[in-house]
Amino acid sequence: MDGDEDAKGPRGSIDHAVEPTRAIVIAPDISQRNQAKSTFANGAIERSAAERLVEAEGLALAIDLVIAHSAVINVAKPRPATLLGSGKVIELAEIVKAENAKLVVIDHALTPVQQRNLEKELHAKVVDRTGLILEIFGRRARTKEGSLQVELAHLNYQRGRLVRSWTHLERQRGGAGFLGGPGETQIEADRRLLRDKIKSLEVELEAVRRTRTLHRAKRKKIPLPVVAFVGYTNAGKSTLFNRLTGADVHAEDMLFATLDPTLRRVQLPGGTWIILSDTVGFISDLPTHLVAAFRATLEEVQEANLVLHVHDAADSAVSAQADDVRQVLKDLEIDPEDTSHIIEVWNKIDALLPEDREAIQKRMVPSKGDTLNQVAVSALDGTGLPDLLALIEQKIAGSLVSRTVEISPDHFADVAWLYENGIVRGREALDDGMIVVRVDLTPENSEAYDRRTKG
Repeated sequence: MDGDEDAKGPRGSIDHAVEPTRAIVIAPDISQRNQAKSTFANGAIERSAAERLVEAEGLALAIDLVIAHSAVINVAKPRPATLLGSGKVIELAEIVKAENAKLVVIDHALTPVQQRNLEKELHAKVVDRTGLILEIFGRRARTKEGSLQVELAHLNYQRGRLVRSWTHLERQRGGAGFLGGPGETQIEADRRLLRDKIKSLEVELEAVRRTRTLHRAKRKKIPLPVVAFVGYTNAGKSTLFNRLTGADVHAEDMLFATLDPTLRRVQLPGGTWIILSDTVGFISDLPTHLVAAFRATLEEVQEANLVLHVHDAADSAVSAQADDVRQVLKDLEIDPEDTSHIIEVWNKIDALLPEDREAIQKRMVPSKGDTLNQVAVSALDGTGLPDLLALIEQKIAGSLVSRTVEISPDHFADVAWLYENGIVRGREALDDGMIVVRVDLTPENSEAYDRRTKG
């Protein structure tokens, strides 16, 4: 963008050590939004404009932007050219100039034409919600898979924005390039490079997906149940994951503080070993490019024996956030109402007022005849974690088959097979040489053992 070269380092990257980027954050409040949202999401809970503005500010802060001004702008009818009305655009241009802002964040999807026209009118770089989330994901990705997924989503997003500055074809870092770049290039050359780069990334990602599938297949041979965390971004999943596993996954009070999935083995109080999987946080209006790119990662949730839906009990928008998470679960063909498969975890109760904390804890007690599938916890001070672990073990136990088998000395290989494919609870050698093994098996491995011994 003209006039902001002093805020950028080589190849358009922002040099935060020189001068943080001053930004204006705008949340358009479109009068038709509520009706459209209700029709599209089958009655999904709609956030207020103020709540959406707070989230947009959080997204901006997640990439170290300095918010010079933020506001909700009422939009009676979206304009095809600029989304906002002409009067609002003039007012916004004056604010940008007065605040010396180099970036304007619009918390709404913008067409390439709208983005280009707004940049001309505001004399500043303009980023919509999708672009901002992609930028955050690009900075958070740490593994090769995460970087490839973000870069592919980034390139697909740029298909209709070829006249924008995009330096991602010159480096292997995904998600960056929205806040600066070398400027306009030849569109036809860009299209060719874009197609070639997308094809190359798809080939690399396919290889990564095959590797992930192989790893998942190996895990299935050893029946350690997989328990996956899901939840709205910043619900405290990573802090809870660290508390339960003793891991050091990066956790911060910030939207999308972590991106790449992490798996750890954990032993429950009753002795059962499980694998905990921490996944990327969800968010409302998640860009379709990202949903498609991260499908391989989200397969971990599909394959899980148990899903922990983590809520931020202290967030005023928790109901709407939960609705967004449930919608993503439905997209993954997971029934969010299946109490045998999903545990609702209400986190951050330490941040509640005493009376609110007591009320939510009372709500966790099931009615007579009901099955408990929710628990209130604090990942920070450990409140409720023993109850959570006990509930996980209770749910997992129902998915395993407990057996006691006798094995003759000439079939000792069967003992080794049980250790490899089950959770051995006890072993005893009898006087006649027989070996008695108490073991928990998945239904599939229990049948496999029967076939093995009968064959």
